[in-house]
Amino acid sequence: MIMASKLAQRPWQEFWAGARQTIPLIVGAIPFGIIFGTLAQSSGLSFAGAIGMSAIVFAGSSQFIALGLLATGTPLGIIVLTTWVVNLRHLLYAVSLVPYVKHLSQSWKLPLGFWLTDENFMVAIQRYRHDDPSPYKHWFQLGSALAMYTSWQLCTLMGLTLGAGIPNADAWGLDFAMVATFIGMTIPYLTNRPMVATVVVSGMTALLAQGLPHQLGLMVAAIAGILTGLVTENHLEKSDD
Repeated sequence: MIMASKLAQRPWQEFWAGARQTIPLIVGAIPFGIIFGTLAQSSGLSFAGAIGMSAIVFAGSSQFIALGLLATGTPLGIIVLTTWVVNLRHLLYAVSLVPYVKHLSQSWKLPLGFWLTDENFMVAIQRYRHDDPSPYKHWFQLGSALAMYTSWQLCTLMGLTLGAGIPNADAWGLDFAMVATFIGMTIPYLTNRPMVATVVVSGMTALLAQGLPHQLGLMVAAIAGILTGLVTENHLEKSDD
Protein backbone atom coordinates (compact mmCIF):
# COMPACT_ATOMS: atom_id res chain seq x y z
CA MET A 1 0.00 0.00 0.00
CA ILE A 2 1.23 3.49 -0.82
CA MET A 3 1.64 5.67 2.26
CA ALA A 4 1.10 9.36 1.52
CA SER A 5 3.27 10.37 4.45
CA LYS A 6 6.23 8.65 2.81
CA LEU A 7 5.74 10.35 -0.53
CA ALA A 8 7.08 13.86 -0.78
CA GLN A 9 5.31 16.44 -2.89
CA ARG A 10 8.15 17.19 -5.30
CA PRO A 11 8.16 15.89 -8.91
CA TRP A 12 11.38 13.87 -8.81
CA GLN A 13 10.53 12.38 -5.42
CA GLU A 14 7.22 11.19 -6.88
CA PHE A 15 9.10 9.90 -9.92
CA TRP A 16 11.50 7.75 -7.89
CA ALA A 17 8.70 6.58 -5.61
CA GLY A 18 6.83 5.30 -8.67
CA ALA A 19 9.92 3.50 -9.91
CA ARG A 20 10.49 1.85 -6.52
CA GLN A 21 6.85 0.82 -6.25
CA THR A 22 7.15 -1.01 -9.58
CA ILE A 23 10.22 -3.08 -8.68
CA PRO A 24 8.27 -6.17 -7.48
CA LEU A 25 6.35 -6.21 -10.77
CA ILE A 26 9.56 -5.81 -12.75
CA VAL A 27 10.98 -8.87 -11.00
CA GLY A 28 7.99 -10.87 -12.21
CA ALA A 29 8.42 -9.60 -15.78
CA ILE A 30 12.17 -10.27 -16.08
CA PRO A 31 11.90 -13.97 -17.06
CA PHE A 32 9.12 -13.09 -19.49
CA GLY A 33 11.28 -10.50 -21.25
CA ILE A 34 14.34 -12.74 -21.42
CA ILE A 35 12.34 -15.60 -22.88
CA PHE A 36 10.86 -13.26 -25.50
CA GLY A 37 14.36 -12.22 -26.57
CA THR A 38 15.49 -15.83 -26.60
CA LEU A 39 12.64 -17.03 -28.81
CA ALA A 40 12.42 -14.00 -31.10
CA GLN A 41 15.07 -14.92 -33.65
CA SER A 42 14.10 -18.59 -33.78
CA SER A 43 10.56 -17.46 -34.65
CA GLY A 44 11.73 -15.57 -37.72
CA LEU A 45 12.25 -12.13 -36.21
CA SER A 46 15.57 -10.39 -36.80
CA PHE A 47 17.70 -8.96 -33.98
CA ALA A 48 16.69 -5.42 -34.93
CA GLY A 49 13.08 -6.51 -35.34
CA ALA A 50 12.97 -7.96 -31.84
CA ILE A 51 14.50 -4.82 -30.34
CA GLY A 52 12.07 -2.70 -32.33
CA MET A 53 9.06 -4.73 -31.27
CA SER A 54 9.90 -4.37 -27.59
CA ALA A 55 10.58 -0.66 -28.05
CA ILE A 56 7.47 0.14 -30.08
CA VAL A 57 4.85 -2.46 -29.14
CA PHE A 58 5.94 -2.82 -25.50
CA ALA A 59 3.31 -5.41 -24.57
CA GLY A 60 4.51 -8.82 -23.44
CA SER A 61 1.41 -10.89 -24.22
CA SER A 62 0.99 -9.32 -27.65
CA GLN A 63 4.65 -9.80 -28.48
CA PHE A 64 4.52 -13.50 -27.67
CA ILE A 65 1.35 -13.90 -29.71
CA ALA A 66 3.02 -12.12 -32.62
CA LEU A 67 6.00 -14.49 -32.39
CA GLY A 68 3.70 -17.50 -32.59
CA LEU A 69 1.93 -16.08 -35.62
CA LEU A 70 5.22 -15.20 -37.30
CA ALA A 71 6.49 -18.73 -36.80
CA THR A 72 3.45 -20.12 -38.64
CA GLY A 73 3.76 -17.70 -41.57
CA THR A 74 0.66 -15.67 -40.73
CA PRO A 75 0.18 -12.58 -42.97
CA LEU A 76 1.39 -9.30 -41.48
CA GLY A 77 -2.07 -7.74 -41.49
CA ILE A 78 -3.47 -10.55 -39.33
CA ILE A 79 -0.56 -10.21 -36.90
CA VAL A 80 -1.12 -6.47 -36.53
CA LEU A 81 -4.87 -6.90 -36.09
CA THR A 82 -4.44 -9.66 -33.51
CA THR A 83 -1.99 -7.70 -31.38
CA TRP A 84 -4.29 -4.69 -31.59
CA VAL A 85 -7.26 -6.72 -30.35
CA VAL A 86 -5.28 -8.21 -27.49
CA ASN A 87 -4.18 -4.72 -26.43
CA LEU A 88 -7.71 -3.30 -26.44
CA ARG A 89 -7.79 -3.82 -22.66
CA HIS A 90 -5.51 -0.79 -22.42
CA LEU A 91 -8.48 1.33 -23.46
CA LEU A 92 -10.17 0.30 -20.22
CA TYR A 93 -7.10 1.37 -18.28
CA ALA A 94 -7.01 4.69 -20.10
CA VAL A 95 -10.67 5.41 -19.36
CA SER A 96 -10.04 4.77 -15.65
CA LEU A 97 -7.13 7.22 -15.66
CA VAL A 98 -8.87 10.02 -17.57
CA PRO A 99 -10.24 11.83 -14.46
CA TYR A 100 -6.70 12.05 -13.06
CA VAL A 101 -4.80 13.14 -16.17
CA LYS A 102 -7.33 15.15 -18.17
CA HIS A 103 -5.79 18.41 -16.94
CA LEU A 104 -2.36 17.49 -18.31
CA SER A 105 -0.95 18.77 -21.60
CA GLN A 106 -0.63 16.55 -24.66
CA SER A 107 3.12 16.38 -24.07
CA TRP A 108 2.29 14.46 -20.90
CA LYS A 109 -0.71 12.47 -22.09
CA LEU A 110 1.00 10.99 -25.16
CA PRO A 111 4.02 9.41 -23.41
CA LEU A 112 1.95 8.28 -20.43
CA GLY A 113 -0.49 6.65 -22.85
CA PHE A 114 2.28 4.97 -24.85
CA TRP A 115 3.96 3.55 -21.73
CA LEU A 116 0.70 2.40 -20.11
CA THR A 117 0.85 -1.31 -19.27
CA ASP A 118 -0.95 -3.62 -16.88
CA GLU A 119 1.73 -3.16 -14.23
CA ASN A 120 1.98 0.59 -14.68
CA PHE A 121 -1.78 0.96 -14.40
CA MET A 122 -2.02 -1.07 -11.20
CA VAL A 123 0.67 1.02 -9.53
CA ALA A 124 -0.48 4.40 -10.87
CA ILE A 125 -4.19 4.04 -10.11
CA GLN A 126 -3.41 3.35 -6.45
CA ARG A 127 -1.36 6.54 -6.26
CA TYR A 128 -4.00 8.64 -8.02
CA ARG A 129 -6.71 7.37 -5.69
CA HIS A 130 -4.70 8.09 -2.57
CA ASP A 131 -6.27 10.95 -0.65
CA ASP A 132 -3.48 13.50 -0.49
CA PRO A 133 -3.03 16.87 -2.21
CA SER A 134 0.11 16.15 -4.24
CA PRO A 135 -0.12 17.87 -7.65
CA TYR A 136 2.63 15.67 -9.08
CA LYS A 137 1.06 12.22 -9.08
CA HIS A 138 1.57 11.99 -12.84
CA TRP A 139 5.30 12.03 -12.12
CA PHE A 140 4.72 8.91 -10.03
CA GLN A 141 3.12 7.22 -13.04
CA LEU A 142 5.98 8.38 -15.24
CA GLY A 143 8.57 6.90 -12.87
CA SER A 144 6.72 3.58 -12.83
CA ALA A 145 6.34 3.58 -16.62
CA LEU A 146 9.98 4.30 -17.39
CA ALA A 147 11.21 1.74 -14.86
CA MET A 148 9.09 -0.97 -16.50
CA TYR A 149 9.95 0.15 -20.03
CA THR A 150 13.69 0.24 -19.39
CA SER A 151 13.73 -3.17 -17.73
CA TRP A 152 11.74 -4.70 -20.62
CA GLN A 153 14.22 -3.40 -23.18
CA LEU A 154 17.18 -4.72 -21.16
CA CYS A 155 15.56 -8.13 -20.71
CA THR A 156 14.86 -8.38 -24.44
CA LEU A 157 18.49 -7.54 -25.15
CA MET A 158 19.66 -10.14 -22.61
CA GLY A 159 17.51 -12.78 -24.25
CA LEU A 160 18.82 -11.91 -27.70
CA THR A 161 22.47 -11.92 -26.69
CA LEU A 162 22.63 -14.55 -23.96
CA GLY A 163 19.57 -16.63 -24.72
CA ALA A 164 21.38 -18.90 -27.15
CA GLY A 165 23.20 -20.38 -24.17
CA ILE A 166 19.91 -21.30 -22.46
CA PRO A 167 18.74 -24.67 -23.83
CA ASN A 168 14.96 -25.04 -24.31
CA ALA A 169 14.23 -21.80 -22.44
CA ASP A 170 10.59 -21.91 -23.46
CA ALA A 171 10.18 -25.27 -21.67
CA TRP A 172 11.47 -24.03 -18.32
CA GLY A 173 8.16 -22.50 -17.33
CA LEU A 174 9.80 -19.21 -16.30
CA ASP A 175 7.00 -17.28 -17.95
CA PHE A 176 4.76 -18.39 -15.06
CA ALA A 177 6.40 -15.57 -13.10
CA MET A 178 4.28 -13.15 -15.12
CA VAL A 179 1.12 -15.15 -14.39
CA ALA A 180 1.94 -15.07 -10.68
CA THR A 181 2.52 -11.33 -10.92
CA PHE A 182 -0.89 -10.74 -12.48
CA ILE A 183 -2.55 -12.87 -9.80
CA GLY A 184 -0.79 -10.81 -7.16
CA MET A 185 -2.02 -7.59 -8.79
CA THR A 186 -5.62 -8.83 -9.01
CA ILE A 187 -6.17 -10.29 -5.54
CA PRO A 188 -6.15 -6.95 -3.64
CA TYR A 189 -9.07 -5.75 -5.78
CA LEU A 190 -11.35 -8.66 -4.86
CA THR A 191 -13.09 -6.64 -2.16
CA ASN A 192 -16.70 -6.80 -3.36
CA ARG A 193 -19.08 -9.11 -5.18
CA PRO A 194 -18.95 -7.39 -8.61
CA MET A 195 -15.16 -7.75 -8.66
CA VAL A 196 -15.29 -11.40 -7.59
CA ALA A 197 -17.95 -12.15 -10.21
CA THR A 198 -15.89 -10.38 -12.88
CA VAL A 199 -12.77 -12.42 -12.13
CA VAL A 200 -14.61 -15.75 -11.91
CA VAL A 201 -16.55 -15.30 -15.15
CA SER A 202 -13.64 -13.88 -17.14
CA GLY A 203 -11.37 -16.68 -15.91
CA MET A 204 -13.84 -19.41 -16.83
CA THR A 205 -14.54 -17.80 -20.20
CA ALA A 206 -10.82 -17.58 -20.96
CA LEU A 207 -10.48 -21.31 -20.34
CA LEU A 208 -13.49 -22.20 -22.47
CA ALA A 209 -12.55 -19.84 -25.31
CA GLN A 210 -8.83 -20.57 -25.44
CA GLY A 211 -9.26 -22.51 -28.68
CA LEU A 212 -10.47 -19.46 -30.63
CA PRO A 213 -8.09 -18.31 -33.38
CA HIS A 214 -5.70 -15.38 -32.99
CA GLN A 215 -6.11 -15.35 -29.20
CA LEU A 216 -9.60 -13.88 -29.50
CA GLY A 217 -10.53 -15.85 -26.40
CA LEU A 218 -8.77 -13.20 -24.32
CA MET A 219 -10.98 -10.46 -25.71
CA VAL A 220 -14.13 -12.57 -25.29
CA ALA A 221 -13.17 -13.24 -21.68
CA ALA A 222 -12.53 -9.55 -21.03
CA ILE A 223 -15.91 -8.54 -22.47
CA ALA A 224 -17.68 -11.29 -20.51
CA GLY A 225 -15.99 -10.17 -17.30
CA ILE A 226 -16.87 -6.50 -17.84
CA LEU A 227 -20.50 -7.28 -18.58
CA THR A 228 -20.72 -9.55 -15.55
CA GLY A 229 -19.32 -6.84 -13.30
CA LEU A 230 -21.76 -4.25 -14.63
CA VAL A 231 -24.78 -6.55 -14.32
CA THR A 232 -23.80 -7.60 -10.80
CA GLU A 233 -23.25 -4.03 -9.67
CA ASN A 234 -26.58 -2.86 -11.14
CA HIS A 235 -28.37 -5.76 -9.48
CA LEU A 236 -26.88 -4.93 -6.09
CA GLU A 237 -27.80 -1.24 -6.47
CA LYS A 238 -31.40 -2.14 -7.26
CA SER A 239 -31.51 -4.50 -4.28
CA ASP A 240 -30.38 -1.70 -1.98
CA ASP A 241 -33.06 0.71 -3.24
